Amino acid sequence: MSWWDDVDGDDSDADEPYGQYDESSVRVRPNPKGNRPRTKVRPTYDDAPTGWVTNVDRGRFGVLVGDRVITATKARELGKKSVVTGDTVHLVGDVSGEPGSLARIVKVAERTTLLRRSADDTDEVERVIVANADQMLIVVAAADPEPRTRLIDRYLVAAFDAGLDPILCITKTDLADPTAFLAHFACLDLRIVTSRSDDVPFDALHEILDDKVTVTVGHSGVGKSTLVNALTGSSRATGVVNSVTGRGRHTSSSSIALQVRDGGWIIDTPGVRSFGLGHVDPANVFRAFASHAVPVREPADGIPLDEAHDWEIVDRVHDGELGPTGVERLDSFRALLTGMGAEDPGTE
Repeated sequence: MSWWDDVDGDDSDADEPYGQYDESSVRVRPNPKGNRPRTKVRPTYDDAPTGWVTNVDRGRFGVLVGDRVITATKARELGKKSVVTGDTVHLVGDVSGEPGSLARIVKVAERTTLLRRSADDTDEVERVIVANADQMLIVVAAADPEPRTRLIDRYLVAAFDAGLDPILCITKTDLADPTAFLAHFACLDLRIVTSRSDDVPFDALHEILDDKVTVTVGHSGVGKSTLVNALTGSSRATGVVNSVTGRGRHTSSSSIALQVRDGGWIIDTPGVRSFGLGHVDPANVFRAFASHAVPVREPADGIPLDEAHDWEIVDRVHDGELGPTGVERLDSFRALLTGMGAEDPGTE
């Protein structure tokens, strides 16, 4: 007789091990997270403290809250949403700014402007550089390294697409006369500031930068970090130009917002030698070109510039209204855009 057989010979299963239990004897394991079902309603964080992102460094964010910069990390609920310098964010956690404190970024406010670039012109994957800037300060040296007109065109296209007001700053004018270089941009109503290697035009720059958020861009070695240091009192590393290659050494590795001495903010970005435009909307570029072109100010046939078709602007160029430099700049922009596979707005 096996151990599960009836030990007393009757039909009762009272002596059988399995006969000793029923469903009520089974222990139900409690829910470790509680018995209350999870709600699908998520907090909006509208009442959470807000701050302004001043820098990003390996998963940690410097956030200006009031008059202090705190350290924060990105909350899990943001998922893959990026947080970049210039973002306005909502925070939870410790926002005291005390040593060792850490807050969490739980929400990113809607962005007014967004400066982006891609790895190259055919790459549609964009890299966000700065959010919510008002204007772009394009820094270029008159010499050492030699100025690159086409790179400036790329910066202008990126500024036009992002809705930023471009400003051209020519450094090292004591090394070369920038007049011939500036003639390339005579068709555009750009604000231009010049500076020597040993002199920073503080008055002219403060007039432009005060009460604004300005993102700086420029080729490595043009003196961008030197300019930023003089205006903000910071100590960003500065580099020199290689005498063999004629190229500058990268000295800034990440974007950081620095306060201008008399007001306003400068967002200093890493120096680059290329600026991909695979993400650009051609319509934005041509509308912005029209608004910055010197002779083209009045509506064409009663059509406001922001509603004008791109080929109408091209027709004005062919009529000679912009002059030779206008044709050159617009041809450069068209080449950039059509090279990315965009339809040529000058053809039907």
